[in-house]
Amino acid sequence: MKGAQAVAACLKEQGVTTVFGYPGGMILPLYDAFYDDKDIQQVLVTHEQNAAHAADGYARASGKVGVCIATSGPGATNLVTGIATAFMDSIPLVAITGQVDTTLLGKDAFQETDILDVTMPITKHNYKVKDARQLVPTIREAFKLARQGRPGPVLVDVPRDLFFAEVEYRALASAEKRQGEPDADFLICAAEAAGEILRAKHPVVIVGGGVISAGASAEVIAFVEKFHLPVVHTLMGLGAIPSSHPQSLGFAGMHGEKAANHAIAAADLVVAIGSRFGDRQTGNLKKYTQDTKFIHIDIDPAEIDKNVRNTLGLAGDMKKILALLMRHEPRGDLSDWWAKIRKWKESYEYDYHLNRLTVPWAMHQVAVSTKGKSYAYATDVGQHQMWAALHLRVEEPRTWLTSGGLGTMGFGLPAAMGAQLSYGNSRRVIHVAGDGGIKMTGNEYYTIARLQLPIISLIVNNTSLGMIRQLQKVMYKERYIACEFDYPMDYVAYARSFGIEAESVSTQEEFAEALQRALEDKEHPRVIVLNVWRSFVEPMIKGGARIDEFVEFK
Repeated sequence: MKGAQAVAACLKEQGVTTVFGYPGGMILPLYDAFYDDKDIQQVLVTHEQNAAHAADGYARASGKVGVCIATSGPGATNLVTGIATAFMDSIPLVAITGQVDTTLLGKDAFQETDILDVTMPITKHNYKVKDARQLVPTIREAFKLARQGRPGPVLVDVPRDLFFAEVEYRALASAEKRQGEPDADFLICAAEAAGEILRAKHPVVIVGGGVISAGASAEVIAFVEKFHLPVVHTLMGLGAIPSSHPQSLGFAGMHGEKAANHAIAAADLVVAIGSRFGDRQTGNLKKYTQDTKFIHIDIDPAEIDKNVRNTLGLAGDMKKILALLMRHEPRGDLSDWWAKIRKWKESYEYDYHLNRLTVPWAMHQVAVSTKGKSYAYATDVGQHQMWAALHLRVEEPRTWLTSGGLGTMGFGLPAAMGAQLSYGNSRRVIHVAGDGGIKMTGNEYYTIARLQLPIISLIVNNTSLGMIRQLQKVMYKERYIACEFDYPMDYVAYARSFGIEAESVSTQEEFAEALQRALEDKEHPRVIVLNVWRSFVEPMIKGGARIDEFVEFK
């Protein structure tokens, strides 16, 4: 068959049912191969960056490999931000880009760009296929690499003439389709780790996004319950353990909940599961690690000791490692430790009894209104992202979609679109964005309206780049510049221009009523614009401080 048909066949054998992309001359043969094949849904986005974010959101929601396609030159380079976002958060993604014909490579042909060198630092691997005989095995290898071990994005660059070449395609035998087990070479005996856990007086477990990637939520819950360990979440780890779990202390880090941060600061042992100890999680690293032992469990050996020097590191299959730890029986008494933790939780409990509309209050209302129901949350990046992490209640894995590592503004809306296509009718996405990020990728409302995806979109309209303004207050003596929107935008009219029903709210009563209407309308997208006063995300760690030393806002 033709190379383009072979690529389409490879996608189907890998279980791909949805592809996000934008056509162009060099990728058009692949689109043409899809013309007679209705098994794969083609989602035409409004910008290639959104194709990558949508594929990313699809992967986060489904656990499958997300797929995006683009043409050569600007099409391929427009994918870069989305590929980097997936790379930083370890999301399985395959990007297929068209390229100029093999006879034109290296000759500065129209729309030729060396996308391999461009994306080398932000992919697990990338390929330029120059021999038609390698097209099928390369596509298959790309999917295998994207999903195995620590997941991540893989790019395959295909010159246009290879799409027209005759290639041999043989369907995979069922045995070949099986996904191999991740490498489980343990660096040290799990019994030593169990001994440290049993001896600890003030242990804390940190749950990261790796738990979700590994599908190990049930195993982690069983582990912490057996040993009665307090648990904090990283930003990427929300949903790995239900927010309502009695042993969960909430989100920890630069803007984490005070009880969670205090527990980490006071811990004599931290057990990190599927977390890479990013700088937004640790604050001052020297103070973070002082007088504390660390056990690090991760699929990627390169993460062990990379940011934090560990007492013990266990690299390998998370489920297997936890199974070894579960062979031991708990001993000792953690009642004093839990009494201290409960006191922190009571002291820092958020008071939602306010008389004005704020984003924390609105997020709490969303949490209350969706409790026990099938919803997922996708956020953009900024103040609203932190408020959502602090005040929503994420109860299940793969229902919290946010850009953690790269912090990509504009991520939320296309990711929500990809997630909603993944969920179908089984779950509904609530998207939260600021008035800065929505200006970047708000054009994707067009695709959402065209496909009638029932996404509820909450736009925080505080007429500023809120997080930039907050940093300028804390670090630059309130010298506000390039952060305030002095030209008002009508987001209701903007949403309605795409055919989406929208409302603007300024009071608690208006928001509650608008949210209820949106929740009741299960067939159409809705937008609610929250007109709120400029405020600051609390808590916030002081620069260079310990994780439990906070900025006091006046």
